[in-house]
This record gives sequence, C-alpha cells and structure tokens, in this order.
Amino acid sequence: MSRYHDKAYKELFSYPEFVQQLMEGFAPPEISCRLDFSTLENLPGNYITPLMDERFEDVVWSVQFKPEVGEQTPATLYLCILLEFQSSIDRTMPLRMLHYVAAFYHQLLKHKRASLKEGLPLVFPVVLYNGSRPWNAAEEMQTLLQPVPAYLKSYQPQLRYYLVDESRYTTEELEQRNTPLSSLFTIENSHSPEALQQSVQRLVSVLQQHPDKQRLDKLLLRWFKQHLHNRKVRVNLEPLTSLMEAPDMLAENLERMVKEWKQKGYEQGMAEGIAEGVEKGIEQGIEKGIATARTQMASRLLQRGLSDAEVAELLELDLQQVQTIKAQQLH
Repeated sequence: MSRYHDKAYKELFSYPEFVQQLMEGFAPPEISCRLDFSTLENLPGNYITPLMDERFEDVVWSVQFKPEVGEQTPATLYLCILLEFQSSIDRTMPLRMLHYVAAFYHQLLKHKRASLKEGLPLVFPVVLYNGSRPWNAAEEMQTLLQPVPAYLKSYQPQLRYYLVDESRYTTEELEQRNTPLSSLFTIENSHSPEALQQSVQRLVSVLQQHPDKQRLDKLLLRWFKQHLHNRKVRVNLEPLTSLMEAPDMLAENLERMVKEWKQKGYEQGMAEGIAEGVEKGIEQGIEKGIATARTQMASRLLQRGLSDAEVAELLELDLQQVQTIKAQQLH
C-alpha cells in the first residue's frame, strides 16, 4: 500500500468531524456516548518511534469526557489512532501498541502536558486497518505471552487496542451510519467497477447533506483521486475540482472508468485464455507424440513375432489397441 494512501487518510483524521465519525460510528458506544466532541484537540507532532516508523502513520487527539454531576473539571481521554494499511498483517501489534503508548506517555511528561502527581491521562488505542485480508492478529498483549501462572499474572504487561477493520462491515452496515467516513469505507470495500461507481455516488449524496460540505468536498476529492491512483485505475480526474459541483463530469468519468475496468478484465481474461490454450496445446502435442511412438513400436514388435498380449503388456496398451494396429498392418 502506498505511503501516500496513509498520508491521505492521515489528512482526513486531521479534521475533528472525521474523528467524531470514527468514534460514534465504529467505537464501543459506552465510550463514544461519554465524550464531548466539541472539545476535540489535535496534538501536534507524531509519536512513532524507530520501532514503528516503517509501517505506520499516527494521529492523536485529546477529548474531554462529558462532565458528571458535581464534577468541576472533566477528565481527558487521548485517542491514539494508528493507520495500518500494509498488505501483510502485523502479528506483533499488541507489543507495538504497548511501545507506542509508553513513548506517548514519555512525550507528555517531557513536554509537561501531564504529571505523575496528577496521574497519567487515559488513552484509547485504535488501529484502523483496510488491508485486503481480514485482520486475525491478537488484539491484546496477554495473548502473545506464554501461559502465565496466577502468582505472576499481575506482573505481566497488559494492553488491549481497539480494532476497526473496514472489511468486516457490510455495505448495508456502512450505509446505515450515513457519514462521509462510512462512505469512504464503502468505496474501499468495492471489488467491482459497478460497486465502486455506486459507492462514489453514495458518497456524493451523503456529502451534499453535510452542513460543512463545501470544506469537506475538496478534502474528499483529494482522497478519492489518491484512492484511484493506488488501485491503478486509469481515469483522468485532474479537471475535476469538486465532487458535488460537476455531477455530469463525475458521472462521465465514472462511466469511463467502469468501461476501462471491464475492458482491462476482458483483455486479461483473453491473455490468460491464450496462455492456457498454448499450455494445453503443448501437453496435447506431447501426449500425441508419445501415442505415435507407442503405435510405431507396437507395429515393429508384432512384425518380430510377439503376440498381441505380449505387446500390450510391454507398451502398457489395451489389447484392443494392439489388435487394431495389427489389423492396419494387414491392410
């Protein structure tokens, strides 16, 4: 997966509305319902360490909990979102996330955004994954450890991250959420040109209903262009400057994209068919050559006086085949 794709997603999550859509649409409701999203604050910089920087992009936001009755200062939760768009699944993710959270806390202390006196703030680690294969790696650190006896259990490292695997959601589930982010996930999950075309139209429809549609329009268009580039879809969207303001141009380009995609599939199928035909032709030629050689050998052996049964046994032929060869000699 292209690093540009990671960065395109990272740009999306530099906007608070996409973080809110991620939490409200995909995080456990017992967490998201307690958060005051009007207090979202994006933390500058990144907390990727040398152990992780080859694979990930990260986004960190702070958000306050809704105040409880009688509470003067609401607690803060840090949303640590790792964007994992590699083709292979990282089975050490719990360990990497443990390392990440430790490095994050270290940075908070170093820059005096937290103190041990007040206690380290709470975190909610999230892994957003959009690979083609379903994520099947462990989601908690304890799973990576050898069996732990009860007397050592409390001394072992503990951490669990929350996984958002885009491929686990059906089109119907994503459409029920009815947000720009869920529409992007639908596009990511489209495996046919027709499905992609419908998903883009769905995104435009959702975007047109959004209160901040003008600002999000440019952002989503950049993401979409990068998405098509990563999928190696040959369609020129450079003249397109808006997903909403030029529906005819978008529809025309999508229709062309569908035709080119189908043509590419047809050409690939033809090439595979020709290759398969050549391979079968070679196999048939070899088989035909072997059969001809056996026929000639059978004819010679019969001429030397061997019986039909002896020739059949030597050359692994049916007795009827030998008798047919013998009859042809007589003619």
